[in-house]
Amino acid sequence: MKKTYRVKSDKDFQAIFDHGQNAANRKFVVYRLAKQQPHYRVGISVGKKIGNAVTRNAVKRKIRHVLMEFDKNLAADDFIIIARKGTECLDYHEIKKNLRHVLKLAKLYQEGLDSEKKN
Repeated sequence: MKKTYRVKSDKDFQAIFDHGQNAANRKFVVYRLAKQQPHYRVGISVGKKIGNAVTRNAVKRKIRHVLMEFDKNLAADDFIIIARKGTECLDYHEIKKNLRHVLKLAKLYQEGLDSEKKN
């Protein structure tokens, strides 16, 4: 994932938390802040309750891979994905299913955006 697709600074994280909307399911929480920009930017947070550094990085890698797969269907907003406890036990397909669900709840994932971005 390119650096331009990431939310890294604490100021950006706080702006999304303070002024954004949130949606959640059992495995993920998503905070969204609508912006006018050419593509989405995402921040991923996996806390220490999930496990050690190796486990947390594995969860982040799976999340990033799913987001790259969803690339064409994501709205061009800033958002943060927070992994909840229990995410470390999920395989790739379960993470993909849960992420699609929570991104649809947050109105970030839409099936039809793929054809609109091509035009």
